[in-house]
Amino acid sequence: MIHHITGKQHNSKMCFVCGLKNKFGIHAHFYITEKQELIALFTPSVEHQSYPGRMHGGIASAILDETIGRAILNKYETEVWGVTLDLNVKFKKPIPLNEELKVIGRITSENSRMFEGSGEIVLANGDVAVTASGKYMKVPLEKIADFDRDENDWRVVHKDDDPEEIEI
Repeated sequence: MIHHITGKQHNSKMCFVCGLKNKFGIHAHFYITEKQELIALFTPSVEHQSYPGRMHGGIASAILDETIGRAILNKYETEVWGVTLDLNVKFKKPIPLNEELKVIGRITSENSRMFEGSGEIVLANGDVAVTASGKYMKVPLEKIADFDRDENDWRVVHKDDDPEEIEI
């Protein structure tokens, strides 16, 4: 299926998932689709392994949590943040290193205080390796952390190879 990209979300400096200056991070980039889903692209490296040649399950959980949780940002003009209340992860296939992965996240329900979502990690060959569902509480950013946007380099970072569409 072809997903048309309508926008890109922010990256930061040191976040493990989206931090572009975190030397141990996964440096994911997040793309908004025409269906308001979110697709993260990243390539795990040797620093992200558990068994040799395999990505650690905790990192799979982290990228799914981040992608599902960020999908709520697609629905509003102003930023809406969430903190994870519950994350259920199911591992179906091992995840190789040094291969671009696609992570899809979507919101499945929401009310004024909470939202739920689901997502999956898709391998280069199209196989679904991991699925997840989560429940999040909507919380203003200032109640989550002392977050200075400039200090944390919170901005959309465009790359020359940003896709206009992603096939999954």
